[in-house]
Amino acid sequence: MEERKGFGSNFGFLMAAVGSAVGLGNIWGFPYKMGANGGFTFLMVYIFLGVTTGFVVMISELAIGRKTGKGAVEAYHVLSKKFKWMGWMGILSAFFILFFYCALGGYCIKYVVLNVGDLFKAGFGANAVAAAAGGETSLGDTVFGAFIGSPTEAIIYGLIFVAITMLIVLGGVGGGIEKVCSVGMPALFVMLLICIIRACTLENAVDGLKYMFVPGWAVENGVIAEAPSFLKVLSTAGGQMFFSLSLGMGAMITYGSYLQKKENLQKNAILIIVMDTLVALMAGLCVIPGRFALDPEGALGGPSLLFVTMQNVFSRMGPIGPLFGILFYLLVVFAAVSSSISLLEVIVAHFVDKARDAGKGDKRKAYTLIAAAAVGLGCILVCADQLGGASFTPWKLLNLPETSIRMWNDCWLDFFDMLSEGVMMPFGALLMSLMIGWEVGPDMVKDECEQSGHAMGGYGFFKVCVKYITPLCMILILYGQLTDFFG
Repeated sequence: MEERKGFGSNFGFLMAAVGSAVGLGNIWGFPYKMGANGGFTFLMVYIFLGVTTGFVVMISELAIGRKTGKGAVEAYHVLSKKFKWMGWMGILSAFFILFFYCALGGYCIKYVVLNVGDLFKAGFGANAVAAAAGGETSLGDTVFGAFIGSPTEAIIYGLIFVAITMLIVLGGVGGGIEKVCSVGMPALFVMLLICIIRACTLENAVDGLKYMFVPGWAVENGVIAEAPSFLKVLSTAGGQMFFSLSLGMGAMITYGSYLQKKENLQKNAILIIVMDTLVALMAGLCVIPGRFALDPEGALGGPSLLFVTMQNVFSRMGPIGPLFGILFYLLVVFAAVSSSISLLEVIVAHFVDKARDAGKGDKRKAYTLIAAAAVGLGCILVCADQLGGASFTPWKLLNLPETSIRMWNDCWLDFFDMLSEGVMMPFGALLMSLMIGWEVGPDMVKDECEQSGHAMGGYGFFKVCVKYITPLCMILILYGQLTDFFG
């Protein structure tokens, strides 16, 4: 049987795992949610959930992967036949996320091109596009509206992103994913620092810092209508944490299966969470001060923050603006790519492992091409939908009245987001914690963590969390997600 190749170094694994965790949610989700949910108070709740829930699920998924040496489906099957179906839920989640992630990644590539055009005062720049469109709204609104209103162009850029993701995964774990992330993640940190320095030195940028960190500032200054309840803060922080850390979708199980036995699982789990949270805070320092300084009426979160507000910010910076626009959208592209390759690897790894176990050799090329083709079809659907502007949105196909529209059915992006982030990921993590806590036993994680002489510090705390605290938190997070999506 052909040997299963994994990460060549712990640094490579760590960069790939952090890359999987760092994505668009860090940039457009965390800063807004932090400011709208109590600032520093939200951060404290986020850290609490990171310790009692995020860490527990993270180290459990890494341990499951490394112990079994299998992808998500077979890993669950090896541990407990009752839970094999959970691996398939992770694969489905990866597909659904990739459908809209690749579309948004394509948007980011387009915005790199737009800012290159502005830098050289070319006809394909944002300023030229806005002038040609003749919109009465802001430049960012006009440019974004013109882009998503042209499904063909959006589809082309989305498929370019799919191709980039596919080519990296084709290179394998060591030759593709590890090499890209080992160079790209340090570069992302450098680009973030440069953008932070520029954003935080703008006039009135301090209001953005107050929004993010000062409890109650957003309500007192009319940025949000009212302070959220503690349950709302808890569920919002939990939902953000789960999606941000790539938990409940099989990514960490898959990456863990490629990790050498000599590496310290507990240390790696802690570092992934700390670095992901750090990037989320850095992303906030990059985008929110700029919004308050140069586009005070702009969106604070979601695609509108990324593609409308931030483009307005760069367009209003003067001659240097396009350069920072290129830098910013390049780092966003890589943040998206580092996440998309982990999701595609979840899918590919399962089928490659099955073929290898059956003695059919390495079928990575074939299964990567097939999976990428399926993702491409989903990406085309999301791009063609024009974020709900087309005639085949979910609510129209379901023949629902406009008055009944909720966040989950107004466009295909939100529909796939609901299925993955809203339901499958938190539900899968809840069941996984119950499996570890009550069927397989927490000792499995302890034994795997203590390979090669590493001690698992705080095992008693982990045991209490995985049995009682984590499932309770997951129930609250799941409730909050369902409430957010279904109203």
